[in-house]
Amino acid sequence: MEILEVKNVSKSFDGKKIIDDVSFCVESGKIVGLLGKNGCGKTTILKMINDLLTIDSGEILIDGKHIGVETKEVISFLPERTYLEPDYTVEEVFTYFEEFYKNFDRQKAEKLLKDFDLDIKSRLSKMSKGMKEKVQLILVMSRRAKLYILDEPLGGVDPATRNYILKTILSNLEGDASMIITTHLVSDIEKILDEVIFIDKGKLILSGNADELREREKCSINEIFMRELSC
Repeated sequence: MEILEVKNVSKSFDGKKIIDDVSFCVESGKIVGLLGKNGCGKTTILKMINDLLTIDSGEILIDGKHIGVETKEVISFLPERTYLEPDYTVEEVFTYFEEFYKNFDRQKAEKLLKDFDLDIKSRLSKMSKGMKEKVQLILVMSRRAKLYILDEPLGGVDPATRNYILKTILSNLEGDASMIITTHLVSDIEKILDEVIFIDKGKLILSGNADELREREKCSINEIFMRELSC
């Protein structure tokens, strides 16, 4: 079953087409890499899926429904830039999420916080960029959603922490839940990807099953990325 359908979607800003007739699907239970260079349109696509930007043409269906109030419960979104109030403590953020999202699992969030060795009493303004990104990831993964969308979740952390984050993502993806991940650190995440979608200059240029692409091209997803998206 398809949890997400993007059909012939286009988006322009100031007369310039940023997304050009893009179509793809995400099946339930799959981890999908949305891959492309900076500025290629990945974040614009994610924002349209999350109803943060309106589409100019085409349509997006989430769990068979058009984007709206109902679909917001289906998706748990980690944006690239922090959206948390710096004066809040982690505990206050947890309480806010618990009140705002019916599917937020406070117990799970507190367990993940311990796993990341973070203090619930810490104030966000006193945290490093990497620590704040961990808190945001905890918030996203503690919602019992059907589709998790992570925009550059590994950008502000060291290589050892990246591996730990990937293990955390895999161990907390339950049942038939699906995930879309964008990143420029393709070599770090390709081992967890079921499907890949390559975007360049607002167009979909290549997509498919990750294992089948590796077998057909006789190289890694990262090597395909470097070849297809070289300047």
